[in-house]
Formats: sequence, C-alpha cells, structure tokens
Amino acid sequence: MTIEQRARNFLSVLRHCQVLGMTVEQADKDGLVIQLPYSDLIVGNPVTGVVHGGAITTLMDTCCGISTVCYLDDFEVCPTLDLRIDYMHPAEPGKPIFGFAECYRVTPTVIFTRGVAYQHSREEPIAHVVGNFIRMGKAPLGAAQEQILPGAAE
Repeated sequence: MTIEQRARNFLSVLRHCQVLGMTVEQADKDGLVIQLPYSDLIVGNPVTGVVHGGAITTLMDTCCGISTVCYLDDFEVCPTLDLRIDYMHPAEPGKPIFGFAECYRVTPTVIFTRGVAYQHSREEPIAHVVGNFIRMGKAPLGAAQEQILPGAAE
C-alpha cells in the first residue's frame, strides 16, 4: 500500500473530516497536503463569509496527525500532544483551504510536525502550525479497522 493510500484510508475513518469534505491531495515522504473545501459549515462570520478559525485548526491538526503515516513504516496510534497555530490573515471566502504538514523529527516517543494552511501558495500562508504527537505504539484493531488500515494490527 502506498503512502497516499494509507493517508486516504486514515482520513476516511475520521467522521468530522467526512462531514467537512476533506480530501488528501498528496502524500509522500515529503509530507501531506489535505484540502478543506469552502462550505457554509466552516463559515465563522455569515456577513463576510470568512472561515472560522476552528475549521482551520481542525484541518491542521488532522493534517499534522495524518502526516505521521508519511514517515512511520507501520500505522501507530499517535494522538495530539501539543498544537500551536499562528494565524497570519483570514482565509479568502469562497475558496478551498489547503493544509500542508511534514514530520521534521521522529523519536521513539514523540513525532514533531510543522506546516502551513494556505489557499494560493505555501509561500502565502494563512497560518503556520507546529504539532507534537505522542507515539503509543501499534493499535489493537478490529476486523473493520484492519480492512481500512491493512497491516496496522500486525
């Protein structure tokens, strides 16, 4: 299974990501890109149509968390330990938002990630993110999860 397939499978089991319509655009050893389409569900100010910061936080936490599959040989349970987001400017209404994340250090206990939320290019970020994820080891998965994340229970 490719890194991109693993990332897509991981995203597909997260119900809030399904509801928000998030999709994996790219996943490889260089990192992960997830798209969050613009919708009424993520609008924070109905007058201006500006996206709520919580939607961007959700995108970036998800992106950083799933980026771990780009670096780990096997699926592991890695919940968020710490997440910091610095917002640079509001997202432009009516346009999708992309999240990019990469792991820049992997230790036996913690994975360190960083990335940006953007619309036009990574060089014009909406927000910067740094996230740390605790490594809890391989998860004992049931039959349904094993179909979604093959090899995760080995």
